[in-house]
Amino acid sequence: MGQTIAEKILSEHSGKDLRAGDFAVCSVDFAFGQDGTSAIIIERIKQLGVKKLKTDFCMVIDHSAPSPSEGVSKVHKKMREFAALFDTRLFDVGCGVCHQVIPESGRILPGSLVLGADSHTCTYGALGAFSTGVGSTDLAIALATGKNWFKVPETIKIIVKGLIPKGVYAKDIILYIIKKTGADGATYKAIEFCGPVIDKLDMDGRFTMSNMTVEMGAKAGFMPVDAKTIRFLRDRSVAKHKIKPVSADKDAIYQETVEFDISKIVPQVAQPHTVDNVCDVTALKNKSVDEAFLGTCTNGRLEDLKVAARILKSKKIAKGMKFIVAPSSRAIYLDALKLGLIDTLVRSGAVVVSPGCGPCVGTHNGVPADGEVVISTANRNFKGRMGNPNAYIYLASPATVTATAITGRITDPRRFL
Repeated sequence: MGQTIAEKILSEHSGKDLRAGDFAVCSVDFAFGQDGTSAIIIERIKQLGVKKLKTDFCMVIDHSAPSPSEGVSKVHKKMREFAALFDTRLFDVGCGVCHQVIPESGRILPGSLVLGADSHTCTYGALGAFSTGVGSTDLAIALATGKNWFKVPETIKIIVKGLIPKGVYAKDIILYIIKKTGADGATYKAIEFCGPVIDKLDMDGRFTMSNMTVEMGAKAGFMPVDAKTIRFLRDRSVAKHKIKPVSADKDAIYQETVEFDISKIVPQVAQPHTVDNVCDVTALKNKSVDEAFLGTCTNGRLEDLKVAARILKSKKIAKGMKFIVAPSSRAIYLDALKLGLIDTLVRSGAVVVSPGCGPCVGTHNGVPADGEVVISTANRNFKGRMGNPNAYIYLASPATVTATAITGRITDPRRFL
């Protein structure tokens, strides 16, 4: 009987032949924390009396970077001291969002088992890793022992086919899928994406879709490891012999196989206050907006900035509109500068802030006022997500967000493409 990708990776890391529903203790290849979760990790490591970490580990200062308060500055100082004490990597202020800088570092390999003290750790499934978010205490246990326990998830196979319509991007595709599955439609499941549409997506698009599998409740979301994946890894100095793709067996058993033909979909928008409350952009054409945000671990990558700059060329954002842009990493910021993208964004009236998560999680750099409406490229829109429970957050692709910034109302981006 064949195995799914999740079953294969967890079997390899446990030394046992595992199937969906089995429990096992598995060796962890890599773990990380960010500044919203690392303080607890550090405290637990101290309580356990750990002198040497048993798992490759790094920390990222991204959720509140630069620090917006004295309390956060204390956390950042604690992280720097811990990193120096244990001689572990720290991505400090300005490096960027954990789910961008870690893949950029070349530390995530196909077939690896990754734990992150952040719910969107599933992003690394775009590289063929079993990567999932855990609590800070669970992550500390992995650092102390090199292992953790897992329940092997059942797997849903999602086949995406059809021709990608004009104005539709990876974000629209994953929002459409979440609309169909529901926010709890894949709870504690693994997702295997495949099909001709997935094959055509660039790596930025694959990261976007893997990132949002947790918004279906999934434990992990895998993309195929192909020539594009290998090129991404080789460009980050990953040796060829370390790249060992894991694929499902032909006779693997899935909980469900679902097909989506996206040939006729239009740009999608998630309405407040749940990510599966999705509709066509055309249904919201008269909705006025106060703030647009382009960035996050979902859509702050170079291709996203290119789309925005292409739409904004020689245009201005609407009067009274706030358009905030946060590149996902310093490397992306520098590439965008070289390509003239930042110049285009700033001349249009956008405000470019330091690479990081601030506006998305509501710590700083764009907290909306009571009653304000925001359209964002983020992955979540529940009440208070951007720092104010009395605001209204819509989610959309970089193209839709940028088009909306120009008009001041939720806008179909196809008119600018």
